[in-house]
Amino acid sequence: MRTTFTPEFNRAFAVLMGHEGGYSNSATDRGGETYKGISRVHHPAWQGWPMVDGAKAYAGFPVCLESNALLQTLVKDFYKGTFWDHFYCDSLPLPLALEVFEQAVNLGIARTARHLQQACNALNRNGKLFADLKEDGKFGRLTLQAVSLLVHRDDMDPLIKALNILQGAHYLAVMREHPEQETYARGWLSRVEITSTTMQRHLSYGAAA
Repeated sequence: MRTTFTPEFNRAFAVLMGHEGGYSNSATDRGGETYKGISRVHHPAWQGWPMVDGAKAYAGFPVCLESNALLQTLVKDFYKGTFWDHFYCDSLPLPLALEVFEQAVNLGIARTARHLQQACNALNRNGKLFADLKEDGKFGRLTLQAVSLLVHRDDMDPLIKALNILQGAHYLAVMREHPEQETYARGWLSRVEITSTTMQRHLSYGAAA
């Protein structure tokens, strides 16, 4: 069955690809071999790896991978099924959906869910809007309800800002503990947006891409 990609996902995916790039196999990258941000270390069973391996024998590698339509569809399928759908991003306003999607891809599902829970707890008016969420990194009904309530109360901008503060703090902590990772500082920090206005500019770019 062919996966259906919503216009919202397509726009977010285009923005994401501006960060992820193409093929990489750097010795300093803890994710090891990657293709469009998909790490072989973390996702060894991805269906696209046999196609990537098969193309390595050709002189045009890795540029030739871009012309493989099935491989490109598998990339989109992976991101939609693994990250976008996990956080019900089609039900979120696009700037917030993009933020959650991008963090999930770069930081992992559990850390992103924990960031959402921490941000929601900071914005729940000392428990007046909803009881503090358990910050367990598991994205479930209560976390989605809390996010939806904050969006309904026009608290999306503070929520996005809180998420980005947590994202940036994580990068700094990683680089402090592992100084060799500072080689990725500019790329990592470029992923940290501060306002919905800045994010909307990226969304406009994604729509035109």
